[in-house]
Amino acid sequence: MTITPHFNGSFNLTEKIFKCRQCGHCCHGETTVSLDREDLERLTAFLRLPREEVVKRYLRVTGNVVQMKIVEGHCIFYRDGCTVHPGKPWRCGQWPLHPSILADEANLSAIRASCPGLNKEMAYREFCEYLREFLLRQGSEGGC
Repeated sequence: MTITPHFNGSFNLTEKIFKCRQCGHCCHGETTVSLDREDLERLTAFLRLPREEVVKRYLRVTGNVVQMKIVEGHCIFYRDGCTVHPGKPWRCGQWPLHPSILADEANLSAIRASCPGLNKEMAYREFCEYLREFLLRQGSEGGC
């Protein structure tokens, strides 16, 4: 299991509900996550390139929205795994433990269908208890 810096000591908690398989399912599709200023700074530092070059080579900017480019149906940084793992956006580190799961059991079902790392045996309410605690430690909120 890979734990990103965003998990800040929540290893045992997240391991009960999620064990990353490094399968890359979350990196595939026609869209990627949006980057905030800190994401861009972290990515730029990790790549050791000027910000302008990172934006030109790897990102797409639409108005105020900054996203990673898609290449051949997946994130530009995906090649048999994340090539920028230490510098990846916080949303990539949070996925699939998304607050929307707390709002509706159907969201958990949909995410479970696309992520083999999520605990598929745990009941919804119990899953929400662990997820809520994880999100509180991360500074996110939600209600089951």
